[in-house]
Amino acid sequence: MTLLLLLVVAFLVGALIGAVGIGGILLIPALTAFAGLVIHEAMATALFTFLFTGFLGTYLFQRRGSIDWRLAVPVCTGAAVFAFFGAWANSRLQAPTLGAILAAIIIFAGVYTLASWHGAPSPALEDHPSGQRALLFGIGAVSGFGSGLTGVGGPALSVPLMVLFGFPALPTIGVSQVIQILAAASGTLGNLQYGAINFQVAVPITVMEIVGVAVGVKIVHAVNVQLVRRFVAVLCVVVGAGLLARALNIV
Repeated sequence: MTLLLLLVVAFLVGALIGAVGIGGILLIPALTAFAGLVIHEAMATALFTFLFTGFLGTYLFQRRGSIDWRLAVPVCTGAAVFAFFGAWANSRLQAPTLGAILAAIIIFAGVYTLASWHGAPSPALEDHPSGQRALLFGIGAVSGFGSGLTGVGGPALSVPLMVLFGFPALPTIGVSQVIQILAAASGTLGNLQYGAINFQVAVPITVMEIVGVAVGVKIVHAVNVQLVRRFVAVLCVVVGAGLLARALNIV
């Protein structure tokens, strides 16, 4: 029964990743509850699986022309550089303060987006390409570090931050698929050195996540973009609350 529940959660996580880029936060408590992994092992194992969901999500979004590489390249560069350091910090720190800060950023982004869903602002620094690239690199750096630190996947931060700065929802979710690959790869390299990945658990949940991603990508391309934006906002609040609860040892 516990294996079945874990596989169901893995499918839902994959569907959320494919649809809105966010969902990894659900996998970590499921791995601790249903697979008996300690928190650091659960984080490392979850991050490893996101490498494969990232590859599939990137392929499916690119096939539909939904990835803006002008946005993706600086975000992913920042994520690739800083995810390793996040994994290093994860191995060295019990980081409730950092976890609470990350949660607060996600919640703020979700609340802000809900308050302004009816009229999305134009992308920040739209008339200043070099400044916008620097901003996107910074978003990637924060997202990558948070991914390596918490194991929730880079999109948990990149999606709300990009939406917060006015980038359109669908291209933002497309970028989130790519950032999974680099953040997960960089973070996993750190975890192989500093942490522990349970490959026996990772294999079956990766399969279910991949199935979920395929379903989620179909969903996001079939619904209204503003509906996606609002759903992302609500999910940010929920995910942020979950991260905050975990940082404060409530769950």
